This record gives sequence, C-alpha cells and structure tokens, in this order.
Amino acid sequence: MPVSYLAIKHLHMTCAALSGSLFLLRGIWMLRSSAMLTRRWVKVLPHVIDTVLLASALTMVFWSGQYPFRQDWLTAKLLALILYIVLGSIALKRGKTPAIRAVALLAALLVFAYILSVALTRQPIPL
Repeated sequence: MPVSYLAIKHLHMTCAALSGSLFLLRGIWMLRSSAMLTRRWVKVLPHVIDTVLLASALTMVFWSGQYPFRQDWLTAKLLALILYIVLGSIALKRGKTPAIRAVALLAALLVFAYILSVALTRQPIPL
C-alpha cells in the first residue's frame, strides 16, 4: 500500500514537535547543568528524530513539486532552519559561557517558532 502525502505530512509534523520539545528539554537541562545530558539516549534520539524529519521534508518537497528558492515560504523555512541549527549548536555545545548558551537557546526557540508560523501560514512574513 503506497504511503500518502498526508501521512508523510503528519509524520513530519510529529517529528517537528518531538524535535522542538526535546530541544527545549535539553536546553533546560543545559541551564541546570543536569547529568541527563550525558545519557546515551539523549545524545542519539535527537539525531534519529531529525533524520526522519529531514527525510519526510524532502519527500514532501519532491512529491509536491514545491522547492526552496522557487517558493518564498520554503526558502524562508530553509534559511531559518540553518540559523536554528547554528543557534542550537551554540546553545547546547559551543557556547563558551552559560549566558551565551542561554541567549542562544532563547534565540533558537524564537527561530523555531518562526519556522512553525511560516509552515502554518505558508508566508515568509507570517504576520
């Protein structure tokens, strides 16, 4: 039985929610200097979720024929995703001080919210 576009879209939305929620949880643990961040599942699970998230996104792009740099809203999502990854890396790993990590975490969460709003409105400026 072939998988429908709607099923892939729901998988993508579920992975996005899981990815964002787990990022927030890891950010809270980082702010608290929790030992939970050293658990193996905490290091592996985000990569699994984000891989499925990316695969489902690429599947929808190819099936729908809507591509970044041809659709403004997809371009905005892609560029915001890159910024989110950079900020998330600073927040969870590369920030030199707790203050830098906290600011990067907040900025990453704001970018994540922007990505969600673009996805829901299909507008690069969702307001």
